[in-house]
Amino acid sequence: MENLRNIWKPELYRIQMEAPKPKRIVCEDCADRPEFYGKEYHGVMGHKEATSLLDGEPDGAFLIRKGNSMNDFFTLTWRFNDRIHHYKLYYDGTHYTNTNKTYDCVYDLVADGLITMHMELRARHILEMINSRANYTESPYITLNKKKMNTLTRSKVPSLTGSPAINKISNSTSEENLTKSVNNLDLTPSLEDNPLLTKYSKSHSFKTHTFKGLNWCELCANFLWGFTAQGVKCEDCGFIAHTKCSERVPNLCLPDLKKLRGVFGIDLTTLLNAHSSTLPFVVRKCVNEIEARGMDSEGIYRVSGFADEIEALKMAFDKDGEAADLSQYSNINVVAGTLKLYLRLLPVPLVTYDVHARFVRAIQCKTPPEQISALRECLDQLPPAHFNCLQYMMQHLHRVSQQAEVNKMSAHNLSTVFAPTLVATPPAITDLAFEIRALQTLIENCPLIYYGNK
Repeated sequence: MENLRNIWKPELYRIQMEAPKPKRIVCEDCADRPEFYGKEYHGVMGHKEATSLLDGEPDGAFLIRKGNSMNDFFTLTWRFNDRIHHYKLYYDGTHYTNTNKTYDCVYDLVADGLITMHMELRARHILEMINSRANYTESPYITLNKKKMNTLTRSKVPSLTGSPAINKISNSTSEENLTKSVNNLDLTPSLEDNPLLTKYSKSHSFKTHTFKGLNWCELCANFLWGFTAQGVKCEDCGFIAHTKCSERVPNLCLPDLKKLRGVFGIDLTTLLNAHSSTLPFVVRKCVNEIEARGMDSEGIYRVSGFADEIEALKMAFDKDGEAADLSQYSNINVVAGTLKLYLRLLPVPLVTYDVHARFVRAIQCKTPPEQISALRECLDQLPPAHFNCLQYMMQHLHRVSQQAEVNKMSAHNLSTVFAPTLVATPPAITDLAFEIRALQTLIENCPLIYYGNK
């Protein structure tokens, strides 16, 4: 399971977070302001005057004007990379430029445009790599779903036995060997050469999609950047990809897989919004099960469960949701391993990339009270979904650590196990000493940090 730790690639996400934010340059008095613009509209204005208004403003500053009263379009003027840019802007119920994207408000258009330009400037090397190196057999889609896909493909075999291709194989191969062939199915880009699959594999039905929340391409593992039309989604099986990546996806669309694709590997905020919840049910159910029968288990969270059983429980969560039965897994380390796997597969860990630096600085304060105060301020910067889930986990790990005499899992031991999973660290960082110390402080001082209780 350890090879799943780096399944998602965060670089594009981090670069998007660094993009300039829109800043509206306000005009208070404008007699002929259209009803679909606000105070960012400055009336008829030449580019020199518009440029002068943006002098000294930060990247992201923008205004809207008309070059002259006869134009059938407006002009968006903004500052990016210390230069002034001008774009034709139109409105037909939605706002748009000369791209195929439309926006409900000008702010969203500007924000998305700034991200696009920032990506082109700062992430060109990654975008070029995406277009040349994505490997389907090593993609998150296959990594996360291979066992489910094998299960689905095996279930299809009986309906195929009457086909000429299958009969041809059956005439030359025993039933035992045929079953073995399917059980050992290797999902590779050369699927069209496998007669067992060509009879029911189909091409994806990709449609341009605007994703809410944060999403990652299931072919190349990179972030789907932007605010609108970030990529495509297969209407039949749910496969998500960049538009360019979708052109290299093999024809292996399994609509039944859409029913099994559940909660693992999905951004936390996106998942909780979709479920109208404040906490992932995987986390809640696993914690409840561990606290019911695993608090005195020596090495809980450190001792690994059986990989096959963890995979089975993962599939149960994806298929059955909250109805998944954890009691059938007698080895509590399987439940603990599944919880760690869920947290490890989050595209953005609980302690997010943009909070990481402050998290590390907080623990370097000179005195414990200063550290606790700085950690409190750091936690307040987390998105609500991350704040709530991290708090729930710290409260749980605090209770686990209180039984360290029995389970041998002190706050330090627990933080050593969880630091690589809970804290988003840049790839170049291999020494997690500060991250471990910070998590240990959160676990030991959980009541004080979250509730102000000593």
